[in-house]
Amino acid sequence: MTAGEGQPFQEPDGQPLEDVEQSLQQLVLESPDIKGFLTELAILASSRLSTPGNSIHSGVTVMRHKRPKAVAASDAAAKALDELQNGFGQGPCLTALRQGTTLLVPELAAETRWGAYARAAARHGVSSILAVPLDLAGEAEAVLNLYSGRSNGFSAEDIATVEAFAAQAASSLRLILRISQLSEARDDLAAAMHSRTVIDMAVGAVMAQNRCDRETAFSILTRASNTRNIKLREVAGTVITSISGEQKITAYFDE
Repeated sequence: MTAGEGQPFQEPDGQPLEDVEQSLQQLVLESPDIKGFLTELAILASSRLSTPGNSIHSGVTVMRHKRPKAVAASDAAAKALDELQNGFGQGPCLTALRQGTTLLVPELAAETRWGAYARAAARHGVSSILAVPLDLAGEAEAVLNLYSGRSNGFSAEDIATVEAFAAQAASSLRLILRISQLSEARDDLAAAMHSRTVIDMAVGAVMAQNRCDRETAFSILTRASNTRNIKLREVAGTVITSISGEQKITAYFDE
């Protein structure tokens, strides 16, 4: 099986199934972001399922705004295969993703579904495909895509192993998604609090300079924001900088 450029796929080392869950937990702790986690997940899947003479290449497709996107892969060839399927907008991996069920294509050359895609994938050296959705409990939609250059490249035992693997992976991915969402919420709250602090400081400065009440001072800043067509917090920051000379306004809750 070869990649689109004709480069041979590499044979990765295998990994015992009992080590997978511990590896996934470690990935959650070490991955800086979701894409990093999914990339390591794809590499782990490829390593775990490959055997001598049957390289398995893995990618992860995520559905975003009803459009599939190849977000991670074990190697360049797997990424190209995912992008090929997404480009056609149809194929076993996308069908498995949309239906939420495991889908096996044991012999791509004999497949009558997804005509144009099936022919294109076969030209890229794909002979069998296994697609297993990741149950993310509504957090997102994703599917683990597995490609083999051999006909009947996935046994019944392989399918059971991949489904168990995918269940473990989905559990870890749900955790990292929630961690990411909490981190984003924290960052959004910190940014909002910082903006509010800077605006309050600027309002106080305008009140002192113009000997006016808070409502009038706020109106002055708002008019300046509208006139200059810039955000209110930027106007407020300019006011504080002009008075104190500080280029960076630090709030008491900054880390």
